[in-house]
Amino acid sequence: MRQGAQELKGHLDVLLLAALEDGPRHGYAVKEALREGSDGRFDLPTGTVYPALHRLAEAGLISGSWSEVDGRRRRTYQLTPAGLQRLHADRANWRGFAAAVTALLEPRPWPATS
Repeated sequence: MRQGAQELKGHLDVLLLAALEDGPRHGYAVKEALREGSDGRFDLPTGTVYPALHRLAEAGLISGSWSEVDGRRRRTYQLTPAGLQRLHADRANWRGFAAAVTALLEPRPWPATS
């Protein structure tokens, strides 16, 4: 099932930061990393990815630099130290949240209420 930007609301930033964790990427490569890394579930429109990358750059969580590849200008993004710190914190929060949701979704008897 393909997920859209609406389903990722509130989680897009951490996914973009994670896509940059292993090194710099240009915007389209970030978009493709999310799509491929999620087996196609997060095939986001460029109109969602690029504004989010710009917002993360404005916040100082990533930095961007321009280069020319095959006669085309591309902006390459990379994590800043603040972005890496934020990624680690968000990842820890996400793991705790996911563990709690998983526990609640497992079939089991629910506690009785009085």
